[in-house]
Amino acid sequence: MTHFLALETSCDETAAAVFTDDLTVKSSVVASQHDLHTRFGGVVPEIASRAHLRNLLPVIDEAVRKAGITLADVGCVAVHNTPGLVGALLVGVTAAKTLSLALGVPLVAVNHVASHIYACRLAAGKDIFPCLGLVVSGGHTALFRCDTALSLELLGGTRDDAAGEAFDKVAAILGLGFPGGPAVEREAATGHPTAFPFPRAFADDARLEFSFSGLKTAVLYACHGQNVSNAAPPGPGQKRADLAASFQEAVVDALSLKCKQALRQTGLTRLAVGGGVSANKRLRMKLAEMCAKEGAELIIPPLSLCTDNAAMAALAVEKWKLGQFAPPELDAEPNFI
Repeated sequence: MTHFLALETSCDETAAAVFTDDLTVKSSVVASQHDLHTRFGGVVPEIASRAHLRNLLPVIDEAVRKAGITLADVGCVAVHNTPGLVGALLVGVTAAKTLSLALGVPLVAVNHVASHIYACRLAAGKDIFPCLGLVVSGGHTALFRCDTALSLELLGGTRDDAAGEAFDKVAAILGLGFPGGPAVEREAATGHPTAFPFPRAFADDARLEFSFSGLKTAVLYACHGQNVSNAAPPGPGQKRADLAASFQEAVVDALSLKCKQALRQTGLTRLAVGGGVSANKRLRMKLAEMCAKEGAELIIPPLSLCTDNAAMAALAVEKWKLGQFAPPELDAEPNFI
């Protein structure tokens, strides 16, 4: 049995995990930076990078300890090296290369977006490929045809904001704080999802693309009217709850519709959903209803595997089996490749 040590530092979560070549996750540790970024209403790259530098070694130590092993037992090191914030990625990549060299074990580079889909493989406990993959997070909203764990074909993505980014921006408009996804979902719980007729971009278009920028602007004007230059966020009340609920419904409608179109266009019968926004209860409900009507299987991981973590880098096992190791000069790649 080979033990893998995986690292994740692509954005604002410092994470490490230990798993084995049979995909048994023995530990998964995540250090959040939400408190550091709340005052700014979003992730500040330089602050994120410095926090990774402080947190990574303690997180690695805890992951190894919880797994009941020592570093000497690690047979392979894995790291998310793309996509993400370049400074944040560099922390994890540098640490992983150092560990690989010091321990004399192979290094495997893993795509963070592909790992979000592989989290569904971990959750299912069985092979899920081929499938349609939806990755919906703060940085990404995209649909993939996934013939294997390592073969992802991009079918379409967002033309502007990612869904999670739109949640953060709307949360700021409504004065709900950061991170925006959970804040908007809490506020929407007492709101009416049809109170405001917000747009669903590309609803009548066969292209598998998303757009949330116009929706964000529609919320801004519905909240403040035409004079928004110095408008203060609305206070608590039914209007704010209705705005949150109507915005959330527009997002989940758009995501569900494009997944339905993609299932029909590809003929696939399984939908795997990953990324932080997949933790949204309304989205889960909407996708479950859609898949039931389409006769498709829906796989969404538990919350601990939705947000950024290192356990989902178990995708490295697939590359390890094929001998697809990273070179010593491995670098961080901020853009999706």
